[in-house]
Amino acid sequence: MTMDPQIVSWLATLAAASPEQTPPPAGDIHALRCFTDATMSAMFKQLPEAPDVQMALYAAAGPNGDVALRWYSRTDTQGGAAVIYVHGGGMICGTAEIYDPLVRHYVQLTGIPFLSVDYRRAPEYRSVGLAKDAFFALQWLHRESFVLNVDPRRIAIMGDSGGGGIAAATAIMARDHAIPLSRQILVYPMLDDRNIEADPLLAPTATWTYEANATAWKAVLGANLGQNAVSPYIAPARLFDFTGLAAAYIEVGELDIFRDECLSYAHRLVGAGNSCELHMHPGAPHAYDIIGPSLTVSQQAMADRLRVLHKL
Repeated sequence: MTMDPQIVSWLATLAAASPEQTPPPAGDIHALRCFTDATMSAMFKQLPEAPDVQMALYAAAGPNGDVALRWYSRTDTQGGAAVIYVHGGGMICGTAEIYDPLVRHYVQLTGIPFLSVDYRRAPEYRSVGLAKDAFFALQWLHRESFVLNVDPRRIAIMGDSGGGGIAAATAIMARDHAIPLSRQILVYPMLDDRNIEADPLLAPTATWTYEANATAWKAVLGANLGQNAVSPYIAPARLFDFTGLAAAYIEVGELDIFRDECLSYAHRLVGAGNSCELHMHPGAPHAYDIIGPSLTVSQQAMADRLRVLHKL
């Protein structure tokens, strides 16, 4: 397997523009967060402006404090479907503020309002608490659906990377609590805490490395990392009963270290009778679309996501 030549060329261009950047040392959560947040902030500057999108701040009450929410809508939105968005960052990095340009981009292109969840990250907030923040957001949106002109039967949850894992966990919670959810849109989701041993075929081209993944999962789970007690409410690959889950869309790059867990998750969803649309992009590493939104594979992936969103 080789990386898409277009991605190789663009990564070289980015590296030449920022020669002073060096990856953080393994196990250093603070350094990984600073590096990843700075990188994502820079990457999202490639996205176009969203002149028709407005944003309002809200909060969902939880037993351990409020969860900050951002409600994005286009000025001509007529109501109907809505999407809860859970930002990426390995569950330890990223914020709703950093993801503001991407969420605005989705709303600008679709006209569908998005509720962006500023969930509390690990290690300050651990284990199932992260997904509970997203679940509180789902409950809040159902309660406020009339005021916000949202059809509660047309609410979807979407997330990328660590946020994709939290979105999948929230979909499991929604099923278990009989909360309607129309679809789960999982963009290269982080699903399995046991995926910390390097695959020699994937490690050399990994943009989210096995070292970073181990650092992140350790921050999320602490001493429970890899133990049988790990809940599917934070590591969805731990789920046994896949029946009755929301219809899914999953995409992942062929060179992503999350590839196998994503393929397995899709297989288990379908095997339990759920609908699942799956895309594996050849030669693509983790976060290819954030690295280069104008790349061919990124444009293809965005077109697929928009098609699914328009069907909500």
